[in-house]
Amino acid sequence: MHHSHSSSTSALSLADLPGPDVAIRPLHHPWQWISGGLVILLLAVIGRAFAVGQIQWTVVGEFLTAGVIITGFGWTLLISACALVLGVFLGFAFGIMRLSENPILRFAAWLYVWVFRGTPVLLQLLIWFNIALVLPRLYIPGLIDARMVDVVTPFVAAVLGLGVNEGSYLTEVVRGGISSVDKGQKEAAHTLGMTPGQTMRRIILPQTLRLILPVLGNSAIGMLKFSSLAATIAMGEMLNAAQRIYFINGAVIELLFVCAVWYLAGTTVLSIGQYYLERHFGRDAAAATGERRWFKGWARRPVASGEA
Repeated sequence: MHHSHSSSTSALSLADLPGPDVAIRPLHHPWQWISGGLVILLLAVIGRAFAVGQIQWTVVGEFLTAGVIITGFGWTLLISACALVLGVFLGFAFGIMRLSENPILRFAAWLYVWVFRGTPVLLQLLIWFNIALVLPRLYIPGLIDARMVDVVTPFVAAVLGLGVNEGSYLTEVVRGGISSVDKGQKEAAHTLGMTPGQTMRRIILPQTLRLILPVLGNSAIGMLKFSSLAATIAMGEMLNAAQRIYFINGAVIELLFVCAVWYLAGTTVLSIGQYYLERHFGRDAAAATGERRWFKGWARRPVASGEA
């Protein structure tokens, strides 16, 4: 059986193959054209709805560069930046604690993630805004003694609520990034006489940052959008400013479109920045691959008699 199959295969020659004059028939994919047509039709329907709807586009253009909207967008950017910095700091701190050999630190980090990742961010914002009902005063001997309602302003409550919540998610991201670093590099660092702290700062954390950079970019984009929740605690960011305007002039949908344009502009800029950062760090990571291989190989080399 096997012999006959080999004979039939070897019997094929170039004469049996189709020549260059044979017509090539392309495969037809009618569903690609149908689905594309449906998408175009849907976009046309949506575009017509916005064109003939009761939307005063002149009002949108008028308030797009209004001072109160620009100021509100500035507060939006400030809240997002401060909350993201706080979230990254907490994420790295508790991510390292999650991998600690100290069971108390591990439990504290787990409790932090469990509480703040398991409750809605809007609920956390409201709790921070009303924290004075639980802790009337902030008292640190020799440092501060003030009413909590004066300390936790809407801005502080927004930064704490968004930043602490984001940190609970980044904790698990950082923990996974640290765990993904090759253990051989840690062993090589110890062989070179590095302390655990030096190993973490010089070897592990730089690689972890490269690994979680896409997540940090997505966190920045998400934070910019989640900052709109600060409007519920009377923070004067962009959405709150737009609400105060349309409560007076009644141009609800127009002011909401103004906010949408600015949010889209902010997320577009952040997306472009994320793209170039990822490309930059990806190039650095590729260049560092040879260095890491040399580093690991040097640490695992046989010890010469003169070095013993």
